[in-house]
Amino acid sequence: MRDDPIVEEVRRIREEYARQFGYDLRAMAENLRIREREHRDRLVTFPPKPPRRRDSA
Repeated sequence: MRDDPIVEEVRRIREEYARQFGYDLRAMAENLRIREREHRDRLVTFPPKPPRRRDSA
């Protein structure tokens, strides 16, 4: 399989981001929550989906 430059870029950025926080998932999650609060205008939200109807067997 050929190397995909977009995939490589995403992986590089992900690695740099994780390294910034010492690979601490809790620290990364907290940073993302802070960024969400700072940039609420950039978030996309959708209404909840209606419950799926289950047919009995």
